[in-house]
This record gives sequence, C-alpha cells and structure tokens, in this order.
Amino acid sequence: MRAVRIDEFGGPEVLVAGEMPDPVAGPGEVLVRVEAAGVNRADALLRSGSYHRAGRPPLVPGLEGAGTVVAVGAGVTGLEPGQQVMALGAGLYAELAAVRAERVAPLPGGVGLVEAAALPVAWLTAWYCLRHLAGLGEGETVVVHAAASGVGSAAVQVAAGLGARVIAVAGSADKAAWAAALGAHDVVDASAADQEKEVARLTGGRGAEVVLDAVGGETFALSLRQAAYSGRVIALANVALRPSTVDTRDFYPKNATIRGFQLTNLMEHGYDPRADLREIAARVAAGDYRVPVEAVVPLERAHEAHERLERRDNRGKIVLSVR
Repeated sequence: MRAVRIDEFGGPEVLVAGEMPDPVAGPGEVLVRVEAAGVNRADALLRSGSYHRAGRPPLVPGLEGAGTVVAVGAGVTGLEPGQQVMALGAGLYAELAAVRAERVAPLPGGVGLVEAAALPVAWLTAWYCLRHLAGLGEGETVVVHAAASGVGSAAVQVAAGLGARVIAVAGSADKAAWAAALGAHDVVDASAADQEKEVARLTGGRGAEVVLDAVGGETFALSLRQAAYSGRVIALANVALRPSTVDTRDFYPKNATIRGFQLTNLMEHGYDPRADLREIAARVAAGDYRVPVEAVVPLERAHEAHERLERRDNRGKIVLSVR
C-alpha cells in the first residue's frame, strides 16, 4: 500500500509517501480502505516530535479518515465489508488502516467521504467539549478561540445549534467575518489590542459562561479572564507550544471550572465515540451543519498540507485524498 512515513522528526519535508506492507485486521479491528484523511494540528506536532504521544519513528501519521471496510477481525459485529465508514485511530495517511472497531462508525447517506474524513477529530472534539464537558445551554454565551480552525469552525456551529450566543475569536478580520458566516453572533479579531476588554464589552462586563481554548499558551490565561462567574473554561490543546502563566485570582473568586480534554486519552479511558459520531454525521446529512473543507491535497503532497496548516491560512479543514 501507499502511505506517508516519518523516518525522523522534522519539518514538513520529512513526510514522504512510499510503499509499505499492507496491514491486516486483528481481533476486534476493522481494515479500512482509506479514501480521505483529515489533517490535524496533532499530525504536525507528531511530525515535529512535539506531540506528547509522539512515540518514535518510523511512524505513519493520521488520526482520522473515511473510506470503505475491506475486512473485519474476529469478534467484530455491526460492520461488514463494503460499508462506508469514518474512523479514528493512527496511521490513516495510508491506503489501508487497521482500526479498533469501537472507533469506526458507518456513514449515513448524504455525507461524502471528504466531509466524513473531517469529522472524527475536530467535530467530535467540539461536540464533546461543548455538550458533555461544558454542558452549554440555550441563552448562554461561549467564546470560541481559533474560530476559523477545524475545531473552531465546528464549535461555532455546534454552539449556535444549542441556542448559545457565540463570540468567535479568529486570527484576522477576514477569518472573523468567515466565522460570522458560520453562525457566530459576534466576532473578535485575535490581533486586536485587548481581547479581554472586547469580550467584556460584548457581555456587558459579565464575561462568557463557557470559553473554549484550542490555542493554549497565553490564550489559556486570557480564557480564564474572559470567563463569567461560575464559568467553565475548556482547555483542549496547546498548539502555541508555550507554557501558560496564570494568576489564580483570575478564576477562583469566580468559582470557575477548568476542564481539560484530549480525545485519544478519553477513548483509552473508556469513552466510546460511536454514538456521538453517528449523531454528528446525521446532522451533517440533514443539513444542520456545514463541514468547511478548504483544500483537498493528494496523499503524495502531504508536506504541502502541513505547510499550509502551519502558515495558519486555512479556514476549516485540510483533507488528504488517498485515491
């Protein structure tokens, strides 16, 4: 099979496509012929050696994808060859991937494979953080940092669908306007002089009931200051790759709650993502959500996809075509 391999950590240039042995479906696994694979910040961190779960080369990156079931291993029920599915796993920058059955969900009609490849990481993250961790409710206000990213663009729509008021923070005025078109009620340019004051102004000085931080570093400290009394701050990434220095007075007098989220660890501690994935896909099929895919890049040009991602000029997702 063709696959993208990392033989040493480094820049996008270390991503090289070549031939590798075909995997097989072991007990409890599903062999998927991958047709599209989502590109995520975690993939770039893995490639550079900065990801906390990186392991050691040689590695095949790719946490999510969509394609067709080729074979199922012993003990697998509910999936069969020929079904179109989306999958969460590892090594999905490849023509074939063996994935644990509990991380594979069938696709409903009306959801294409490119769209489906963009759902398992970003959309599941936004969905779980807002619905399960934050318990975001109708009439509440949520600040979404990096609102033009894959997670951010999903979070804007999930939050709006829950009846919340969405304040989208994005890295430029153009990206902020794009987030508004997805359903954000207010937008803030991340390069503005004082985000904290702007969020305070938009909320009448109250702050936001929920703040979703997909950036980390200094943004996490800012998120604490943007939270309202009894607010909930969800920290789900540190793509800034910098530590956060916080003043505990920015959250404990508010009785605020800080929750962390990491999808792979969550699944390894018992979370079964299939029900949530099926509901997300059903809502996409029904037209409730739009899955923005800015670019579809051939597998052999995975390095270009990473270059684009690291320039931060994408809006929504970048997807690799594995056909």
